[in-house]
Amino acid sequence: MTRLISLVALGLALAACSTEQRYLVDPPVAEGTARLAVRTLEVRDVSLPSYAEASEILLEDESGALTQIKGALWADDPARAMTLSLADRIGLASSATVSPEPWPLEEDAQAAVTVRVSQLVARASGTVDLTGQFAISSYDRVVRERIERFTISVPLTDTSPAAIADATGRAIGELAGRITTSLRR
Repeated sequence: MTRLISLVALGLALAACSTEQRYLVDPPVAEGTARLAVRTLEVRDVSLPSYAEASEILLEDESGALTQIKGALWADDPARAMTLSLADRIGLASSATVSPEPWPLEEDAQAAVTVRVSQLVARASGTVDLTGQFAISSYDRVVRERIERFTISVPLTDTSPAAIADATGRAIGELAGRITTSLRR
C-alpha cells in the first residue's frame, strides 16, 4: 500500500512539473443572423485525418514532414473541438437551432451537415490549410441534399503554437461561414 501511494505521489509530482502548454481553438464569432432554409440543424462528428486527431500541435517543415512543436498540445480533442465550434458558429450566425450529434431534442433535426477533412496542416510556408468536403442531408427533403468541397487557406502570423491555434480557429470560422451560406434561403 505504501508503495502504491509513493507511485501515485511520484506521478502527481511529475505531472506538476510538466512544461506542456495547451492551446484552445477559438474561431471568431460570426455576426448577423442569416435566415436558413432549415429551422434545425445537426452537426455530425467531424472526421479528421489521423495526424490531425492527435493532441500534439504539428507543423510541416520544408521537407514536408509533420513535426510536433515541443511542449504544445491542443486543449481539447481536435475532432470534438471542431464539431462544437462549427455548431456554435453556425448557430450564432443563423436563425436555426444548431447542435452537434447526438441530436438532443425529441423531434429530429430538419437537416444534418457532415464534414470530412482531408487536410488540416500548419505549413512552414506561413499558412494553415483546411481542405475536404461537407455534405448536407435532409431527412424530410426540406433542403436539397448535396456535397460541397472546400479549400481554405489562412495566413499564419508566425509558426508559434498560439499563431497556429489562431489561424486554425479562423479557418474553422470560415468553414462555418461557407456552410451557413450554403443553407441560406
